[in-house]
Amino acid sequence: MAEASSPSWSQRARAGRDLASLADAPEVAEALVGLLLDAVNTAVTRQTAEALAQVGTVAAVRLIALALAEADDSHADWMLTGLHDALAEPDSVPDISAVCGQLAQDPEEAVRRGAAEISAWAGDTRR
Repeated sequence: MAEASSPSWSQRARAGRDLASLADAPEVAEALVGLLLDAVNTAVTRQTAEALAQVGTVAAVRLIALALAEADDSHADWMLTGLHDALAEPDSVPDISAVCGQLAQDPEEAVRRGAAEISAWAGDTRR
């Protein structure tokens, strides 16, 4: 967790990769959303998004959706790039569109909106 607030972008990126599998823990989830919206280096955004997509759980994809709903265009592009990187290996990544379908019922409107965007984008990459 300490690396998530490191001044080093490479340590923050490593934190995003290392913490992704713990996305369902509230204190970790908050740190991961912060990493997805990293104000200093979008490499942190990209690598955290990729790691969360590779985990592919509802909790992990929910964090991407939540951050995507708050992101500026640059961060949104880098999150989607991270998703693309994860989806480049389709055998090792869960069906992100199916997970987004589950998130369509999330109580938070921002999550539903972000999940719809991810689902549309993920669907486009499979054509």
